[in-house]
Amino acid sequence: MSLSDAELERYARHIVMREIGGPGQGALKQARVLVIGAGGLGAPALLYLAAAGVGTLGVIDDDVVSLSNLQRQVIHATVDIDRLKVESAAAAVERLNPHVTVEPHAARLGPDNALDLIAKYDLVADGSDNFETRYLVADACYFAKKPLVTAAVGIFDGTLTTIRAHEHAADGRPNPSYRCLFPEPPPPGTVPLCAEAGILGALTGVLGSLMALEVIREIVGFGEGLVGRLLMIDARSMRFETLTYAWDPSNPLTGEKPTIKELRQKA
Repeated sequence: MSLSDAELERYARHIVMREIGGPGQGALKQARVLVIGAGGLGAPALLYLAAAGVGTLGVIDDDVVSLSNLQRQVIHATVDIDRLKVESAAAAVERLNPHVTVEPHAARLGPDNALDLIAKYDLVADGSDNFETRYLVADACYFAKKPLVTAAVGIFDGTLTTIRAHEHAADGRPNPSYRCLFPEPPPPGTVPLCAEAGILGALTGVLGSLMALEVIREIVGFGEGLVGRLLMIDARSMRFETLTYAWDPSNPLTGEKPTIKELRQKA
């Protein structure tokens, strides 16, 4: 895909990189990425994906901007309070990079719309804030055969991984699914909500930026991806660690005897 003179100048720092270059920048321009949520994680991810020149960004969120969001959701501003987050995010991306097309979806992702929506994109970046949605997105990406970059944050910690459960590893074994990593969601009430426990705003910026970086690496194809690896961040001690995980033959989605054959409301 050809780049205009303005795009060549805008993305010059990418194009001079051996790992990206003109072909990589062209791949970014041609890519279609769906971002789940325009909140703490989705906000920085959208900004950096737009700045990087991802050609089409879809964003789904049914919420409106509130004053308490602005401590961390940097794509929105004070003037956007009470505005739909997808509209605010689309306007911010347009201001940042007019070469990027934004497709806002002012809706809540559910079993009734997930597959149709995800099928329209090449890759999904999940920045949702609850386990129910994370399992739904991961299962939908498996059925739709789409790669997934998924991140999560706690009060002082965060995680990031890439899921390609619809593909096999070099050794012929299936790649792990989200359910191989987290077989069951935590019991209700054991994970406090953001409004109850608080969250470090800059931490969502770190994880959202890393999510964008991983999406870019998946599109361009450089470096060692996070398939089968979970990046963990501890903001208290400023430690970054990575653990490996593998396909679980007993998992209910992609195991030897799968019991999940279609999307369902509960994890």
